[in-house]
Amino acid sequence: MEFLGHFRRLTPVQRNTFAACFLGWSLDAFDFFILTFCVSAIATQFQTKVSAVAEAIFVTLAFRPVGAFLFGLMADRYGRRVTLMVDIIAYSVFELSSAFAPSLKVFLITRALFGIAMGGEWGVGAALAFETLPAEGRGFFSGLLQEGYAVGYLMAAFVFGTAFRFVGWRGMFVIGALPAVLVIYIRTKVDESPAWLQGQVSKKAEIRLGKDILTYFGTFLLLVVLMFAFNSFSHGTQDLYPTFLTKGHQFAPQKVMFITVIANIGALLGGVLFGTWSEKIGRRRAIVIAALLAIPVIPLWAYSHTVATLALGGFLMQFMVQGAWGVIPAHLNELSPSAVRGTFPGFAYQLGNLLSSRNVVIQAKLVENRYRGMYPPVLAWTVVLVATLVALVTASGRERKGTDMTNTS
Repeated sequence: MEFLGHFRRLTPVQRNTFAACFLGWSLDAFDFFILTFCVSAIATQFQTKVSAVAEAIFVTLAFRPVGAFLFGLMADRYGRRVTLMVDIIAYSVFELSSAFAPSLKVFLITRALFGIAMGGEWGVGAALAFETLPAEGRGFFSGLLQEGYAVGYLMAAFVFGTAFRFVGWRGMFVIGALPAVLVIYIRTKVDESPAWLQGQVSKKAEIRLGKDILTYFGTFLLLVVLMFAFNSFSHGTQDLYPTFLTKGHQFAPQKVMFITVIANIGALLGGVLFGTWSEKIGRRRAIVIAALLAIPVIPLWAYSHTVATLALGGFLMQFMVQGAWGVIPAHLNELSPSAVRGTFPGFAYQLGNLLSSRNVVIQAKLVENRYRGMYPPVLAWTVVLVATLVALVTASGRERKGTDMTNTS
């Protein structure tokens, strides 16, 4: 009931804004995760190894900082709303172009372009949301907003389980172009950030960004390292997992869909719970607890053999992983300089993503070359290392829970 109370206190404009930002992130994640479900099929189509196709995941992640920087500057200079619309159209177009790639080389290029567009969405959407929403309940909305990512994964799992056998991997990417329709909703129902309108950010936003990064270099560097740990945590437990279920267990698409759906229900619940809890116990403490609780789940998550136990393991693992992530939108925006909030948190986020972008390629090659096709040891050690790193980096930083985000001047 407390969750419903948070929504009741919002104005219609605030509800529409949050819905648009949530859907933008969900559909962005949906487009990204379509690739992770289709890795095996694409490898078969282009007659190559899984690790070669996994390079497409790498380039997507590696180019996201470019998008965070470019779209972030655009958001700080021209406004959050128009930038979000341009970004959604861009990632939808590049998703569609991936469906028609005639070779792996061309496919990698389209995924790099998609990565640029994907990199811009999180920072712009989060800034628009938190500059519009009230400070009360920020932790709850942070958790729910971040778990648009889990909802995107759920959508990709559902489409894979129901449509893949009919449309193939190329058809999956055609379906991935549908998010462009969201722009109509934003155009008609969403207002510009009142904080941005009040601040009317300087036309020299890129200069201000450079000054703020230098002024807050310690904070910026810590956020980059933190986001390296966080992205290794999420992508290390998600990107190779459908392939582990498909190749390691020889599960049909319907069983893969079931397990990933259950896992992402756990992700959604964990993000909202820990995000809300962070209002009471603090951002850092909530993150540390969630990250460390992922470690005891490893045996059930990586070494189970039945659909039921793997689904339970997936539920618990993603409950903890996305529980920690649920705190991040509020935490990063609270720590960011107000005048460049459209750029600073998203750029730090995506630079961390760049540092962790070869994670899935390394995992795939370890499975192929060192562990002779065995996925569990690679998945298990990934969680041990990155969960510990998330906890340590988070504990060494600071927080500004509840800071005023009503203007950008």
